[in-house]
Amino acid sequence: MGRITFGTDGWRAVIAEDFTVENVQIVAQAVADYLKCQPFNSLLTVVGYDARFLSEKFAETVASVLAANDIPVILTPEITPTPVISFAIKEKKAAGAIIITASHNPPQYNGIKFKAHYAGSADENITREIENFLYRNAVASYSLENALREGKVQIEDLSPKYFSFIRSYVEMEQIRQLKEKIVVDPMYGTTGNYFARLLPGNCLILIHNARNPYFGGLNPEPIPPHLDALAEKVRQEKATIGIATDGDGDRIGVVDETGSYLTPHQVFGLLLLHLLRHRKWKGAVVKTVSTTMLVDRISRQYGLKLYITPVGFKHICQLMLQEDILLGGEESGGLGFKAYIPERDGILSALLLLEMIAVRNKTVGQILQEVEEEFGRFRYRRVDLYYPEEKRDCLIPEISSSPPGKLAQKTVKNIDYTDGIKFLLDNDSWLLIRPSGTEPLVRIYAEAESEEEVAHLVSEGKNLVLSI
Repeated sequence: MGRITFGTDGWRAVIAEDFTVENVQIVAQAVADYLKCQPFNSLLTVVGYDARFLSEKFAETVASVLAANDIPVILTPEITPTPVISFAIKEKKAAGAIIITASHNPPQYNGIKFKAHYAGSADENITREIENFLYRNAVASYSLENALREGKVQIEDLSPKYFSFIRSYVEMEQIRQLKEKIVVDPMYGTTGNYFARLLPGNCLILIHNARNPYFGGLNPEPIPPHLDALAEKVRQEKATIGIATDGDGDRIGVVDETGSYLTPHQVFGLLLLHLLRHRKWKGAVVKTVSTTMLVDRISRQYGLKLYITPVGFKHICQLMLQEDILLGGEESGGLGFKAYIPERDGILSALLLLEMIAVRNKTVGQILQEVEEEFGRFRYRRVDLYYPEEKRDCLIPEISSSPPGKLAQKTVKNIDYTDGIKFLLDNDSWLLIRPSGTEPLVRIYAEAESEEEVAHLVSEGKNLVLSI
């Protein structure tokens, strides 16, 4: 059995190997022990789950352990998107939430996300405290039936308050005026029924909306090639846009009216400009180190303060708690917005994109073309390589000991060690190498002005990794 540790966003493991009822009980007990040490007025905790294999049973296990520790629980009655559960923390002034989900990971995985009292991802101090409680105390036992009968666990649909907020935040009337078809792919995850209740029925086309713990043979990660079916449906239906959300609904993937993929970097830039130019909102911007230089250029033009963090939305979350942040985003498609909770939300991101299309009366492809004419063209690629965990800790130090002076025939102007090692080159191009925080992988990221340059940078990144 592997050691239980929290990565960039929770603990994830293979079902029936490390992700077992016994280990879920151990994590739930550690969270309970952590909560009982906090000075909260209420220890109320929200428990929810995604569409993965046995997720509802694992959620019931968590609820039973919390109830046995005299911690009141609200348990969702069905699969529920992560941002909806996080929003409930704020709305109910809860101490936090435990969500059974492995987000975008392959179907053999499940996991646990802990959302803190501020309605966002738990920071490293919190997860370290929880880890310190692992195995310290015996798991408290209590049957779910008794907990329900005695009111220690209450089952509640969290969607009404969430829908009320969304309808007040987004210009839904503008979206309702759209006549073009909109294709949405929940990727067999949690968001399909939410889009069905929010978007006009005469425009919305849903695919992959059934619950399927095997995700149709794909990973529920909204990036190519997992979006091929979405792109094909957009072309078949002559839709104006295709939108996908990941397994638990906190991230977004987009294809334009031709079925061409928009990277999360491009989506970040589009929404940032929409908030600046249409909403007239102000504030600082925060991005992870693996995110596009397009955001830097927009921020410079508008005189916005820009923060750069390690990979993981928990770092963006902390800045959103401390500063007036207009928009925070990461390369994997997670975005957090001003005047909301410090949390990613794929549903809200999708609706704001539709709002942008409606108010501009242009396709997303046309709007992107205008942005590239104004701020420049960026092309991006990420490649994941299997890399043994026992070698992971020495990878970055080894590369750092003798870093290259040139990459893709461009001079290395600077090296950033915010997370992994990032080589900054001419014309705002860059190469980033970093080990994954949740899987035995090394991720290689590159951005440049052309696909050819990006391919060259990725190739050189692979060579650096494989030479260690």
